[in-house]
Amino acid sequence: MVQGQFDIDNTHVQMTLVLKLQQLRRDELPTLTYDQLEDYFMLYLWKNGCPTTLHRAANDILNTPASEVVKFLSRRAVIDGAHQNLEEFEDIIGG
Repeated sequence: MVQGQFDIDNTHVQMTLVLKLQQLRRDELPTLTYDQLEDYFMLYLWKNGCPTTLHRAANDILNTPASEVVKFLSRRAVIDGAHQNLEEFEDIIGG
């Protein structure tokens, strides 16, 4: 990784994300997807300050608790739901 620049497409970062994903699926979040986990890091944790080294990125990934990912996904679901039309929820509320 280049100093001052973060690349989510770095193979080592992707491998670390996959390892964390497998751990979270096994222990607490069986339906979590790679895209959801990647969004947590890119849209929340690293939104204002991306890690500048591989070991910092790996440290962030491996030390992230499941509860923080759940909080992010919950907030995102509320925000996304607020921007949708009521018709999009017909299958849930009936109609």
